[in-house]
Amino acid sequence: MNFTAFLIVIAVFLVMNGIGFASMGIDKRLAKEGKRRIPEAILFLFALFGGVGSTFGMRDFRHKTKHWYFAVFFPILALLNVAALVGSIYLFCL
Repeated sequence: MNFTAFLIVIAVFLVMNGIGFASMGIDKRLAKEGKRRIPEAILFLFALFGGVGSTFGMRDFRHKTKHWYFAVFFPILALLNVAALVGSIYLFCL
């Protein structure tokens, strides 16, 4: 196992999911303050690369949970994100 590649893959996964989680919290705060928000397309872009974090952020901050397309597609993107993580570990680390 290539330990350096493994650490890089895990670090990228954690950073991208941290950004996804934080983006949901930031957008929720901006919504409460009545300020300009993060566009939904950008939130979906963050979810594409950090779906687990975005999904947990959506649930933890109770943000965008009433929009069916967020409630349906964020968990799907989270599953794809985990599949990409497993595939990356298999491809680059073993």
